Amino acid sequence: MKRSLVPALIATTLLAATLTTLGTTSANAAPAPSGRPAPTVKCEFTPTPDNPAAKPVTVPKATAKAKGTADVFFVTNYGPFVVRMDRASAPCGVHNFVHLVQSRFYDRTQCFRLTDSTRLGVLQCGDIYRQEEGGPGYKFPDEVDGTETYPRGTVAYGNQGPGTNGSEFFVVHSFANIDPAYTVLGKVVFGMSTFDRIVAAGIADPDQDGPPTRPVRILKVLTLG
Repeated sequence: MKRSLVPALIATTLLAATLTTLGTTSANAAPAPSGRPAPTVKCEFTPTPDNPAAKPVTVPKATAKAKGTADVFFVTNYGPFVVRMDRASAPCGVHNFVHLVQSRFYDRTQCFRLTDSTRLGVLQCGDIYRQEEGGPGYKFPDEVDGTETYPRGTVAYGNQGPGTNGSEFFVVHSFANIDPAYTVLGKVVFGMSTFDRIVAAGIADPDQDGPPTRPVRILKVLTLG
């Protein structure tokens, strides 16, 4: 079997197994009543010419679904995991993430930052070149209301200040005692043991905030919903 086919085969197997475990009804909320359109919102995606796209990707459409969920399936060199994203709480954020997944933006990328301190325990991914460098060539506003918390399993957008969301995201493997300034996409519903293995492998920094000792690679990402 060709090596290039292995991630796709693993992802397909993961998709089938997880749907059986989680139930196919989780991918989307119940459809809107007949004749009534599903709720949508308008999103503002602003090109960043000073920071062009690190991989080929277009700017997402400006209209996003504001109801239902999307399950995102990740295959990494440490194992798989699945994230359930909530369109109602972050419609533009989920819309963007699904767009990037469908554009294969996250395939064959690396997670450059791992932290495991008393304040912050996250794996940061979505940067193409290195930590906080290499985005999609556009940005969009935050979707926060000040009540956000970040317990174990939370998945949220990383940023470099208000309104700078792009492709960077983080997964909380323990807890994150941080300000409610990061758009929450959803939570890991399968595969937290993958993050336990990543943390156990260590961090190449004495301050416990730096590159994983053994590189964390995202091989393939698929989405449903």
